[in-house]
Amino acid sequence: MRHTPPIFPAPTARSVSILIPAFNEAATIAELLRQVLAVDLGSLTKEIIIVEANSTDGTRAIVQRFEEEGKIKAIYEDRPRGKGHAIKKAFQAATGDILLIQDADLEYRPSEYPDLLAPFSNGNVHFVLGSRHLGEGSWRFRKFIKSRASAYIFNIGNHACNFLFNTVYGTTLTDPTTMFKVFRRTCIKPLHFRSNFFELDWEIVAKLIKAGYLPLEVPISYVSRSFQEGKKIKFWRDGLLSLYAIFRFRWAD
Repeated sequence: MRHTPPIFPAPTARSVSILIPAFNEAATIAELLRQVLAVDLGSLTKEIIIVEANSTDGTRAIVQRFEEEGKIKAIYEDRPRGKGHAIKKAFQAATGDILLIQDADLEYRPSEYPDLLAPFSNGNVHFVLGSRHLGEGSWRFRKFIKSRASAYIFNIGNHACNFLFNTVYGTTLTDPTTMFKVFRRTCIKPLHFRSNFFELDWEIVAKLIKAGYLPLEVPISYVSRSFQEGKKIKFWRDGLLSLYAIFRFRWAD
């Protein structure tokens, strides 16, 4: 199934592009950007790219303020087209040697970037996943205080999809759908991504694995938020799209 990955070490990385899709995240986006700007990446320079999907809660104004201060680069869409679409737009604009995907909320901590980027000091590492399961020590990583039943259903669904993915692709990954996906930009240069919603998480991992890049998983911490707090994934739509993506990108495209 997999092509042979590069057998020679990659050049030393000099820069990292941090890619942030944002839609209706006014409650968290400013603090998130402050944390991203504050994190020390040593010799790596930071390029911060936000794709703002014409939010209705004031997110765009916050993003524009950071852009006017020269702290970030921003892409403004005329309407929301899905998280996957926004990430694909960010791929096109990124110039860093390494690409790192970051949610606009505070479920994932920018302070853990050094742990995610450390493996790239080895020129043979091309792809890293920040695993919520390794950090939690359990498949029950979502904990919605006000809706424990919803959290349990989502954890079950995620666990089942992970099992299916590993069976279909012959892998033993603990968290393919983590938002913390980090890889060298050269890895995706020949690839074309089609997904527009949350199923892009599966497509990225599937296509990189098929191209020969087996990810290294690094434990991360994770603070889940509920639907009442702004979670946007849709159980039926994104669940069915995830199942479709797992099979589609294994044998087609």
